Amino acid sequence: MPDYQIVRDDDPRCAELEAAGYRVVAESWAVRLFDPDRELLESAVRRATAGGLTIRELGPESAEILHKLEKANEPDYPYTPATHRVVGDLAKTRSLWPGYRVFGAFDGNRLVGATVIRQKDGFGDTFFTSVLATHRRRGVGQAVKAASILAFLDIGITRFATGGAAANQASLQANQSLGYQLMEQWRTYAPE
Repeated sequence: MPDYQIVRDDDPRCAELEAAGYRVVAESWAVRLFDPDRELLESAVRRATAGGLTIRELGPESAEILHKLEKANEPDYPYTPATHRVVGDLAKTRSLWPGYRVFGAFDGNRLVGATVIRQKDGFGDTFFTSVLATHRRRGVGQAVKAASILAFLDIGITRFATGGAAANQASLQANQSLGYQLMEQWRTYAPE
């Protein structure tokens, strides 16, 4: 296994690693949202519901359908040393509750998108957002994430964080459309 070095892109060590023969094999990002615009968030949810979807919070009884969604999407997750996601078994999905809250989008009775978020260090910290390939680029990811932020606003959380692989520009753009600001970019280096 290569000796990966994960370094912020503004760190002087980038030049040192490159001079030592390391190359960038992946990039990732972190975004933050402070004092979100409630109307912007509500609008994202309304667009999805106007398109026929139902957006709601999911309890532990939904572990099986969340796991099925995740297994369907697992091959599409970009793999990087900094951002890889392994879905695991159904027991791992069940263990998300009660530490996390899960918000889903349904097309009829089918779960087509979900986001998983928890409170961490005073932030609403998104663990992952997942949308079926058949429903991507339709605002589903934005809607479930917006619903999660609205729920956290209702309990007094006004700061939010998430991140992802640079290879998944759609995820970055979906977050930015909700008001998230790009705060950090990271490079993963491996030796030649």
